[in-house]
Amino acid sequence: MEIALKPFANLTIPEKEALRKSLREDFDRVCEKKLKLNMARGKPGKEQLDLVSGILTVLTDPKDCVSDGLDVRNYGNLSGLPEAKKLFAEILDCKPEQCFIGGSASLQLMYDLIAKAYTHGLQHSARPWSKEPVVKWLCPAPGYDRHFGISKSFGMELIPVSMTAEGPDMDLVEELVKDPAVKGIWCVPKYSNPQGIVYSQKTIARFAALRPAAPDFALMWDNAYCIHEVFGEYLPFPDILRLCAEAGNADMVYEFASTSKVTFPGAGISVMATSEANQSYLQSLITYQVISYDKVNQLRHVRYLKDKAHTIELMAKHAEILRPKFACVLDTLEKEIKPLGLASWESPKGGYFVSVNTLPGLAKRTLELCAQAGVTMTAAGATYPYGKDPADSNIRIAPSYPGLEELQQAIEIFCLCLKLAALEQEG
Repeated sequence: MEIALKPFANLTIPEKEALRKSLREDFDRVCEKKLKLNMARGKPGKEQLDLVSGILTVLTDPKDCVSDGLDVRNYGNLSGLPEAKKLFAEILDCKPEQCFIGGSASLQLMYDLIAKAYTHGLQHSARPWSKEPVVKWLCPAPGYDRHFGISKSFGMELIPVSMTAEGPDMDLVEELVKDPAVKGIWCVPKYSNPQGIVYSQKTIARFAALRPAAPDFALMWDNAYCIHEVFGEYLPFPDILRLCAEAGNADMVYEFASTSKVTFPGAGISVMATSEANQSYLQSLITYQVISYDKVNQLRHVRYLKDKAHTIELMAKHAEILRPKFACVLDTLEKEIKPLGLASWESPKGGYFVSVNTLPGLAKRTLELCAQAGVTMTAAGATYPYGKDPADSNIRIAPSYPGLEELQQAIEIFCLCLKLAALEQEG
């Protein structure tokens, strides 16, 4: 209807009442359908999983199960297969000896590193973190809720750091790390979760050159989307391990990645890349925990993905599936929300999310209405430490999992709910 194309601020009272009535009728009709649509998590859709199902048959004979003379079905190789280290080192542009290969979730490696810091301390810790009076952690926000959950689960004091178009506010980061109680920071440097921001070269250089007061400060570099372009060609990204070493901070950084959105999220492999000195120290602790992660799966991935060039070719096929879904979300927001002035959003070139910032005070109510209408989304506030978005405005949309038809339904319902929430706020 024509009235809906006007910015809300320009509507007369009668126009607002007419629009509220019309939208409410549309909302009630949607609720009657009892839909079950999900845009909550960044899960690959069925088409993406089918795309990579060939990985299930790359090892079909006992003779296939040998890597560098090692039978991968047996014990051994705590830090992972040399072939798997080589593959991840090529993808991350680091050295194979800097790589530790884990199971399907890089999150497990991140959690385990923090747990070891608490039980034993890191290589340069004066004592285990559990013996510290207080441990503080920097949390760029909006950010990844599971990162914040790890920190919260260990009782850390979470300190939000605002995001800019170039990455975290580095002036603030450089000031905060002067406190020796600040032990680390979470970073998603390429196609950040949820905004899709790529850290600038300047930001990365400032991270590499940090001078934290804590000698065991951990730069947690979660490079989850390092090869996850959606629009455009592959974007090369600098090796943070090399940059930190050149700045005299070789032991400060821990980089993580996985194949969760390359092959199967539930059956992939992951990596923790860090200095050789850190690897030696951490593996001396891990050796009491596990004999090795799943080397059969490591070899399966090596045989299927082959090398970086072949993996990037595969990711281009993923992008062909994802691109229409991202376009669906962005085009619908542009059509339904932009003329009304109710929100702004990023147009990411890669990653798995679209980050929407509504006018203050609308996020929670919008998502309450979405839930009533049968659309599941990430909870309001989840992208901030302690789940507290100070402006109640950020909403993370995950377009990857639904089919295109369902996604179109879901994003249209989202736009309807945002409009209703805004009119309710108007009173």
